[in-house]
Amino acid sequence: MNRTLYGNLIFELSKKGRKGYSLPQDYDRTHTTAELPEALRRKEAARLPECDELTVVRHYTNLSHNNFGVNDGFYPLGSCTMKYNPVINEEIAGMKAFAGLHPLQPAVTCQGALEVYYNLQESLAELAGLSEFTLNPCAGAHGELTGLMVIRAYHEAQATVPGGSPSGKRTKVLIPDSAHGTNPASAAVCGLEVVEVKSNANGTVDLEDLERLVQLEGPNIAAMMMTNPNTLGIFEPRVLEITEMVHKAGGLMYYDGANLNALLGECRPGDMGFDVMHINLHKTFSTPHGGGGPGSGPVGVRKGLEKFLPTPRVKKVVVNYDLPDDGPTEWEGFIIDWGANNEELRTKNESNSDSDSSLFPPHPSLGSVGNFFGNFGVMLKAYAYILSLGSENIKQVGPLATLNANYIKERLRDSYLLPIKGLCKHEVVFDGLVDKSTGVTTMDVAKRLLDYGYHAPTIYFPLLFHESLMIEPTENESKETIDAFIDVMHKIAEEAKTDPELVKTAPHNTPIGRVDDVLAAKQPVTTYWKMTE
Repeated sequence: MNRTLYGNLIFELSKKGRKGYSLPQDYDRTHTTAELPEALRRKEAARLPECDELTVVRHYTNLSHNNFGVNDGFYPLGSCTMKYNPVINEEIAGMKAFAGLHPLQPAVTCQGALEVYYNLQESLAELAGLSEFTLNPCAGAHGELTGLMVIRAYHEAQATVPGGSPSGKRTKVLIPDSAHGTNPASAAVCGLEVVEVKSNANGTVDLEDLERLVQLEGPNIAAMMMTNPNTLGIFEPRVLEITEMVHKAGGLMYYDGANLNALLGECRPGDMGFDVMHINLHKTFSTPHGGGGPGSGPVGVRKGLEKFLPTPRVKKVVVNYDLPDDGPTEWEGFIIDWGANNEELRTKNESNSDSDSSLFPPHPSLGSVGNFFGNFGVMLKAYAYILSLGSENIKQVGPLATLNANYIKERLRDSYLLPIKGLCKHEVVFDGLVDKSTGVTTMDVAKRLLDYGYHAPTIYFPLLFHESLMIEPTENESKETIDAFIDVMHKIAEEAKTDPELVKTAPHNTPIGRVDDVLAAKQPVTTYWKMTE
């Protein structure tokens, strides 16, 4: 980046009176601010930067070089599965035939898109060992909330069954203390109460504590939420005992699919006894996320819970009818079930369509949990990823991700403290440096990594350890890439001993040096003019 000339803020490059455009003399000035309500009119002109076009182009082009993504380099962000998104997925998602669709156009005119939607639902159900999926939720946390709403709806329906629990009684959700923060947050938003389950020294669920809680809260338990492998990257070896215990108490099991990448192709949540789950397409199925694009959090359920899933849903149907000249005819295609709670949308959609809502009788679904069908572009990328791998190669995802994480664990354990020994899955958690005598922290290590061109791993999560440093390499990375990262990690550990101030004051080779994170969070400076005051 040419930081000498263009590394400043755009306001700092501004010169009074300079413009990057000119309007024709006969420019239509018919509409003026006088037509706006007085309350919406500016009292003074906006204080905007004044630059020529070339300066603007160079500034933002250079600024874009500061972005870091999977396409730039190794991105070992733990619990985020920052895997490579193949370019072909982007090309398919950008095809005009898909990108130009409107969610309210008649189903008969977008059969190809509906087929993709339906096939992805079926593929996810097969990979997860569940009965049916909805693709409507737009993020992982959105999927969690939707899944918990399904569970709540199920228990409310059970209250009407003779012998069922009274409505509103099952309001407790068991959540391990190692869980992602979204788990208790989603439960709270859903109107449920969180009951924390303790972990063992090895990071897995403490079955004695779980059994105590089940006996204490039994009739009040709506569900237990679990991530497997957990946030420490450790597989729960007694997961079948856990699911059986909760089921016997009348609760359902919820699977947080954040770490599904470790299991992909090896085992399925449905086979472990989970009833409801969400999947992060933007993690396990390679679509870009964070600053790279929107998410998608499909929710799957076991047989018997399908009726509680939100609408709209895409269904495959076979319709028989008579044609005047050809006689009995069969049509196979895809139709949209808008659900009993989406009468207005269903009416709009069917006004110019041959969709027949009588094919889908009213059901106790959640109704809509978002706009229409979710983030369709993300679904296209995920489906392309699944098809590209095929049933044979997708089985290699979990094992390769596990192999890479364990390779890093064994190579770094002499320099970085490994609190839990033994096999990890897709990610490994260290508790800072082995040698902490010079006061170099996990934060310092993360900052120093930036100087070597690496995005930092996840730090200070999970909360079970004081100096947590979580590394997730994914299955995509080559041995050469991982070896280079390991060498840098060892070098930083050595610098922490021989030149600790170098590490403590890092980064040194980035556009912005060490910042005061706490001050930035508490007193953010959000505008240039505020900075100059």
